[in-house]
Amino acid sequence: MKKNRIDVITLGCSKNLVDSELLMRQLLASGYTVKHDPDKSEGEIVVINTCGFIGDAKEESINMILAFAEAKKERRLNKLFVMGCLTDRYMEELKAEIPEVDGFYGKFGWKTLISDLGKSYRKELALERNITTPSHYAYLKISEGCNRTCSYCSIPVMTGKYRSRQIEEIEEETRRLAASGVKEFQVIAQDLSYYGLDSYKQAKLPELIDRIAKIEGVEWIRLHYAYPANFPLDLLRVMRENENVCKYLDIALQHINDNMLKRMRRNITRRQTLDLLKHIRKEVPGIHIRTTLMVGHPGESQKDFEELLQFVGDMRFERMGAFPYSHEDGTYSHARYRDEIPDAVKQERMDALMALQERISLDINEQKIGDTIKVIVDREEPGYYIGRTEYDSPEIDPEVLIKKNKALDTGEFYGVRISGAQPFDLYGEAI
Repeated sequence: MKKNRIDVITLGCSKNLVDSELLMRQLLASGYTVKHDPDKSEGEIVVINTCGFIGDAKEESINMILAFAEAKKERRLNKLFVMGCLTDRYMEELKAEIPEVDGFYGKFGWKTLISDLGKSYRKELALERNITTPSHYAYLKISEGCNRTCSYCSIPVMTGKYRSRQIEEIEEETRRLAASGVKEFQVIAQDLSYYGLDSYKQAKLPELIDRIAKIEGVEWIRLHYAYPANFPLDLLRVMRENENVCKYLDIALQHINDNMLKRMRRNITRRQTLDLLKHIRKEVPGIHIRTTLMVGHPGESQKDFEELLQFVGDMRFERMGAFPYSHEDGTYSHARYRDEIPDAVKQERMDALMALQERISLDINEQKIGDTIKVIVDREEPGYYIGRTEYDSPEIDPEVLIKKNKALDTGEFYGVRISGAQPFDLYGEAI
């Protein structure tokens, strides 16, 4: 156990990661040594930032808490704190079940954690973070909360109403990150499409992206996660006119069958979805669309699923993920529907979707063979440098394995001629 060291463990999404980075900067300013997701935890204090979105994520968070509670019993750490989405949902239950934890804090309660350590929150550092990603890219969170009422989603329960950050504040954070060497910005929110409607009373995402695209040092901007209903169409002009706004859009569609879209409370129809996708591809030629789809929501018939499967085959998304419905307490679906579809059927449907997507991805990747593409190098591994194109977000999308025919620098851009393809990877040579 190392004195004055705090180990911060982050579970869940990139929005959680930003919260951890903000906390870590404050802890460093208070004189602590801080490690993020260490291979071996040796801190006298451990902070676990939890996820409470779906069953698997909750289970992972609880198991992590229990493991460190046991370590505390064995006196391998002095204090254990837990924050994040899981605690927002189950604060009282966690307190009763795991008394070894010294403090539980909701997703937005980490400033209290600092004061409970006997330190003061430093307002002058409000826009500073201890970046845990490779130094050339960072996540840029532009809002908190969500105003949508999707039947299956517990996120509004945990995060509350939508709250847009001010454009000027986001610009200032971007300038600081760019000045520190960050070149690539993953713009994130639970719902990008809603940005500005709460505080500015109009959709402000196009203006925001246009303004940060003009900040010196910003070389790539990538967008996660848009909502299809009331999508801000002027964003497409901004993407087309600014070369540093990647031709990439992460937009979760969830389903295509009208009955399922209504049951999911998505506020969009099949026809509107198809029209939107057609418009996006027309306005931004070459765009790579990432989407997420759900199978097994209550009421999904085999025919509904086959319509979804056909939709994926017809649309040929460049990037796609799928997940099975999880019956989450506190949601509209939990209160009104029975979780009637067996887990085995959900898994079978998800596997069928992903098998189809694998074939589509291979075909799309093979069409890139012979092309020279701009790639940023993320890291070096035995035999290859590992990079990404503008069409690929870190952690979730394909990578480019670059032959070591000459020395390349991490965090720099290179032209790479693509020489081979797999469903979820490309191979190439720097030129």
